[in-house]
Amino acid sequence: MEMEQLSFFAETGQSPGLPKDLLDYRPALFSLAESERLMNNFITECPWKQKVVTMYDKQVITPRLSVWYADPDSYDYTSPGRTTPMPWTSDLLMIRQRVEAITGVRFNSVLLNYYRDGNDSVAWHSDNEKALGTHPTIASVSFGQVRAFDIRHKADHRLKYTVKLENGSLLVMKGDLQAKWEHRIAKSIRPMRARVNLTFRIVV
Repeated sequence: MEMEQLSFFAETGQSPGLPKDLLDYRPALFSLAESERLMNNFITECPWKQKVVTMYDKQVITPRLSVWYADPDSYDYTSPGRTTPMPWTSDLLMIRQRVEAITGVRFNSVLLNYYRDGNDSVAWHSDNEKALGTHPTIASVSFGQVRAFDIRHKADHRLKYTVKLENGSLLVMKGDLQAKWEHRIAKSIRPMRARVNLTFRIVV
């Protein structure tokens, strides 16, 4: 039990010189009690699915579970065959309201990802789909296990930073981040507990 606790509250912090025009990190937007309740609710109540995506002309199963919620007039651009979004829940509406109060942005959709352990991850990528616009603002809320969020410049991979996403934290991605940078949540050989991440977006 002690080892789990140490893993759950892993080392936090961020790389020196984190570019403020690209990232705005705010720890403890939600209390520990709120975070535990919300994460447990999402894990047990969301209709999680493991998606199949095409990478380098191959069908690949994503190493995490996902579900998409949005306004009625929006659509799930991450699943071409799906046209009707999942409706907002009371928990999601509460979280969205708190995030919008800080960002000043009105979001119409949210993608939830469930990282079950250290084997679940997301590879280097940019959220630069046409449905999000050219310079989207994306608000990322994390519950559960602390995981490292890495970014690197597309033209020079030596230029990189890391943010440790804490339980109950908010990370706002903005500016040129999606156009000129890419990001990931890497696999970990260390024991990892569950994590649920919410990324609020504007689908246009």
